[in-house]
Amino acid sequence: MSPKKKKIFVLDTNVLLHDFNSIFKFQENDIVLPIVVLEELDHFKKGNDLINFHAREFTRVLDNLSGDKETTGGIELGDGLGKLYIETGKPFSSNLINSFPEHVPDHRILAIAEYLKEKKKTHQVILVTKDINLRMKAKSLGLKAQDYQNDKVTDIDLIQSAALIRSKTPPELIGRLYDEPEGVPFDDFGFDDTFYPHQYFVMKNGSQSALAHYDVDKNVIERVEKRHAYGIEPRNAEQAFSMDALMRPEIQLVALTGKAGTGKTLLSLAAALAQRRDYQQIYLARPIVPLSNRDLGYLPGDAQEKIGPYMAPLFDNLSVIKHNFSPTSQDFQRIDDMLKSDKLVIEPLAYIRGRSLSRVFFIVDEAQNLTPHEVKTIITRAGEGTKIIFTGDIQQIDSPYLDLKSNGLSYLAEKMRGQNVFAHINLVKGERSPLAELASDLL
Repeated sequence: MSPKKKKIFVLDTNVLLHDFNSIFKFQENDIVLPIVVLEELDHFKKGNDLINFHAREFTRVLDNLSGDKETTGGIELGDGLGKLYIETGKPFSSNLINSFPEHVPDHRILAIAEYLKEKKKTHQVILVTKDINLRMKAKSLGLKAQDYQNDKVTDIDLIQSAALIRSKTPPELIGRLYDEPEGVPFDDFGFDDTFYPHQYFVMKNGSQSALAHYDVDKNVIERVEKRHAYGIEPRNAEQAFSMDALMRPEIQLVALTGKAGTGKTLLSLAAALAQRRDYQQIYLARPIVPLSNRDLGYLPGDAQEKIGPYMAPLFDNLSVIKHNFSPTSQDFQRIDDMLKSDKLVIEPLAYIRGRSLSRVFFIVDEAQNLTPHEVKTIITRAGEGTKIIFTGDIQQIDSPYLDLKSNGLSYLAEKMRGQNVFAHINLVKGERSPLAELASDLL
């Protein structure tokens, strides 16, 4: 049996912007950065978005590694890791010229990968890029190419699953859930399968049913009641589970996934308003992903006018809540007062950099457009008394370099599963209108 070939991974710019520590994630294998990648990173270093932050952070990482040393012999990445090489531009082969004559950055990266494949016969050369088209171009030239795999989730079905239904629960146990408000001991149910902390499910037996929650600290199964919050009432089991998780102080981190119209953002905002006295500030934010990858600068108006269209859906949810009340009512006026006093803040996610997140009810909308590292960055800013909610539809991703398994919301739901401070609910039934539900399912 022939010895296993050592690998050389050629990294595209988008991998570094996705995870600026990615060069440390390839074990003992060597990393090659095409010089054009460094040129592209220069274009991203200026700006206030998270992608600009990643570009600057990677530049610092690279500077710390190289110091004053020459890079031609490679840079040691650390114990158990390979070396990092900076590869200068290489001539295009006739095959590359005939296929892709344009001298653009992607093709310059292909030229380097092709050169290394011919020069390093004892190594397996693999191009790593989050650009699907570039992967296909590489494969057409006979080059190995793959997506960045380090932070992809392994069980997407579990994230997208509906509420667990226990259809053969003994009727007497369902009755005890109603009669014993402190909960029924977990062991009384005789479950064979594994349950996670704060797992929600439906207990059923014929016409009898109860919504239930597993409290791991007390080791009990307790009934979930449909809670109202600031005029908003859950309309189905998943919404009831979501509201319960949003209102539980012991749950500090919540992920709500589901298609458009299932009520993720509306429930989160209503729960935040209902608990306003427990927090210094309610912060509602979403990442800005410009249409067709065009920068915000092309939009007319000042900064607030440019971001207005992206924040409009958040204000729409707030409007739905307000109009549950009379315009002269205290609850209606309170929302306006909170906006004026910055007790309730609605802003782009990029604006939170440098902010303190102590005693904040923080809702991150459209979180499927965040990278795993961006989600981690947000959570690690949480101070004492902060609760963070991530909402999004993992089937509707606007970022060109994220997919169902690599986006930050999916990553969060998988990696935090089983933690005592975390709950995840996947909402499956749309509640906007029968028409919206039909369109979501069929179109």
